[in-house]
Order: sequence, then C-alpha cells, then structure tokens
Amino acid sequence: MSLIPFHIQNQSLQDRQVTVLGLGRFGGGIAVTRFLAERGAQITVLDNLSASELEQSLQQLADIQGIRYILGEKTQELPATDLLVLNPAIPPQHPLLAQAEREQIPVTSEIELFWQLNPAPVVGVTGSNGKSTTTAMIHSVFSESGSTCWLGGNIGVSLLPQVERIQPTDWVILELSSFQLHALDRLQVSPQLAVVTNFSANHLDWHESLEHYRHAKQTISRWQTADETTIINGDDPDLKNWDYPGNVLRFGCDATLYPAVLVQKQGFQADQFEGLFQPQLSVPGSHSRLNAAAAITVGLCIDLDPATIQRGLERFQGLPHRLQFIGEHAGRRFYNDSLATTPESAICALEAFESGKIVALAGGYDKQVDLTPFSRELLSRTKATSLMGDTGVKLAGLMSGLRVESQSSATSVISEPQDSFEDAFNWAWQQSAPGDVILLSPGCASYGWFANFQERGARFEALFQNLANAANT
Repeated sequence: MSLIPFHIQNQSLQDRQVTVLGLGRFGGGIAVTRFLAERGAQITVLDNLSASELEQSLQQLADIQGIRYILGEKTQELPATDLLVLNPAIPPQHPLLAQAEREQIPVTSEIELFWQLNPAPVVGVTGSNGKSTTTAMIHSVFSESGSTCWLGGNIGVSLLPQVERIQPTDWVILELSSFQLHALDRLQVSPQLAVVTNFSANHLDWHESLEHYRHAKQTISRWQTADETTIINGDDPDLKNWDYPGNVLRFGCDATLYPAVLVQKQGFQADQFEGLFQPQLSVPGSHSRLNAAAAITVGLCIDLDPATIQRGLERFQGLPHRLQFIGEHAGRRFYNDSLATTPESAICALEAFESGKIVALAGGYDKQVDLTPFSRELLSRTKATSLMGDTGVKLAGLMSGLRVESQSSATSVISEPQDSFEDAFNWAWQQSAPGDVILLSPGCASYGWFANFQERGARFEALFQNLANAANT
C-alpha cells in the first residue's frame, strides 16, 4: 500500500477538513486532536469504541467546540476529508486506508507531525523488549548532565503539545514502537542517534508477518546519514544482519563489567571501562544491567563523562508497571510488571527472582506469537502460575504438554484459566507462602480484560492494597 505522506511545514490547517481515525484511550489521539483544533481544522473523529468506552478521552476534549464524533460503529467509508490522521493502533490493512490510497488523501499521525515540527536532535529507542526502561534510563543520564531533554513517544507522553517550547539545543528522547516507526517510514526519517535493544517476534496480529515487523523496526536506522549513529545489542543474532547506513556502536554481555558494556568506537577500548561503571541500580535483573549498558553507550557516544552517566543511572528508580515493587504483606513481596507484554520481557522478570519462590500471574490478549519458551520458563521457575485472558487456555495446554513431553519433575502448580483478574489474583495469593514473590508479568497484551497495561497494573496494585488493608482492620 502506498499512502501519500502529509508535510506540514508551511501548510495551514485553518478550515481544512481533517479526519482522525481512532481517538483511542491514550495521550496521542487526544494530543493530536487538540493540536488540529488549535490550528483551526474542521475535525471528524471516527472510532469503533463507544462514547462510554472513550469517556475519559472525550472529557479531555470537552472544552473544544465543533468536533464531529462518529463513535461505536465500523464506518465503511471516510467522510469528505483533506487529511487523514491515524492512531498508531490502526493496522496497515484497515479498509479505510485503501480508500485513502485510492482517493489520494494525504495521511499523517501524531509522531509524524511532531517529527516535522521538532527542531532538536532525537535519540530514538526501539526493540522488542526493554525499550521503555532503556529510554527512561537515557533520559535520566541526559538530565544528570544538565541538558534540557524531553521524554516522549511510545512511553506514553505525546510531545506534540510541547513542540513549540523545544529548542534546537535541547535533546528529545523518544521510545518508538513498530507502529510509530511504520508511520515514520512514510517520511523517510530516522533519529540522529538510534538505539535497538533486541529483536524478536511481536505484534504479528498487527504486522501480519515477521518480515513486515522487522521492516518497521529497521526504520530506526534506515534513513540515517553516514555521520549518524545506531547503537545495537551486539549479542542479538537478528540485529547483526541488519543494514546500517551510519556508524554502529555495540553494547553486550561481558562478565568483567557491571553493567556489561562493549563499545566499538574509534578511540575507545573495552578494557578501558573495567571498573569505571559500577552503578548500583534500583531495578533488579540482568536485563536491567543490559538496558543500562545501552544507556552507558549512548552517554559515551555524546562524550558525557563516566561520573555523570553513573549518577544518572543510580538516580533512575524504575518505571511504573515495570518490575515495580509495590509492597510486602504477610511475608510475600508483590511486583507489578504489567508492562511485560511480550514473552521475552516476562522471562526476564522470572529470571530476576529465585526459582521456586515465584507465584506468577500470566497471560492475556493473544498477539499470535510463540508462547512455548515462556511456558517452559513458567514451568521450571515458578512455584505456581495463575493463568489469565485469551492465552490462558493456550498456556495451560503448552505447560501441560511440556511437562509430559520432558517427563519433568517440576512441581509448579498450573491454575485453570481464570474467569477474572480478581480470581487470578486470589488464586495466586492462596498458592503463596511467606518468602514468595507474587509477580504480575503477563507476557501478553492486556486487551480483552483491560484497556491497557496501565489499567491492568493499577488493578493489581489495588488488589494488593485491599489485601493489606483487610489485614489491618
């Protein structure tokens, strides 16, 4: 499909008919609708979700007059429009995009508009796992250096409302999803400094093939110039085979360093850094040290001094919903890892704790990825696993099959697929004992039971608080 990109520079949106396809329940759809309204566009919003499902988003736009909403129905045809603005969740095969192509209606998105208006250099971070934490770590390091830096993108913050405040001397740190990168490919742009944490199959329900997903991810470096840089996980077998038009730096595993970092850059020698970076990270797990290695490499790339980089990493306290310690009750420690929406990310969480002492809540929306490795790790590392959502039945079958196939002596208890999140939480509590970790690390998206991973994580925290409060009454 060949869609016509919209170039906003020197173009007026005043009185132009603009259709927003997918308001959604995240900040980007709200931010771009407000941006368009402030510039005088005549806006129509299309969304399959109903007004009640979009209540919070609609409340944030309630002060804007004149927006036409078509909600709760699958619209078969675009209204007359000069511009189509896509929510990142709109897949390439959406039928209305075929109409846009046929009628040559220009197409854009929140990230494309921001990119064209942003005057500052960009550090862009992508990867199948670890990109949110790595993005936030880089932002912490840059902030420690005294630079004015802006954090946004897929991490949940639209910078479009702030774009007029951003200066050419600032830094913009963006987490970029495959959906956003697919959109940026229309503009043929890449960040000046790109980071790729790793690559594995994900979002195949949206991309429809691994090749399409990889192609989207590769936008992070595809349009770089020869003097721009991509920083990659040098241990990732897939990333080694990508084409990089600019410079390439690599971080990776080295048992002599903490966090592990190998840097290939003129004038740098890996053994120079032994003992130089020994930050005491607040976030657990070897995967967190690898994320820190990526942030170290970014800092070195722009010539930050090691002490600044280390202070920035030590100041980083972790992200909400990412291996977030939420409290202890009756000798059990509770961790909210709702942001673990891929099997690989959830496996990293399991590896951060003592095997046999984990009671996990796993499962959710089915993104059509292979759950076999995740099932194997759940079986071997957990004391018990409470199964949830669309993939609950699939995980139960895989875990049972692996146990029989390998004649495993693992004593991990597997629940029946639970009917609700509350049932899953209560079952996990009943299986636990003092000294255990109760870990929400689903390995799957939240859709079906929840609007997003934030809502899922908040429910987990609320149930923990209810449990703790009940014991104190």
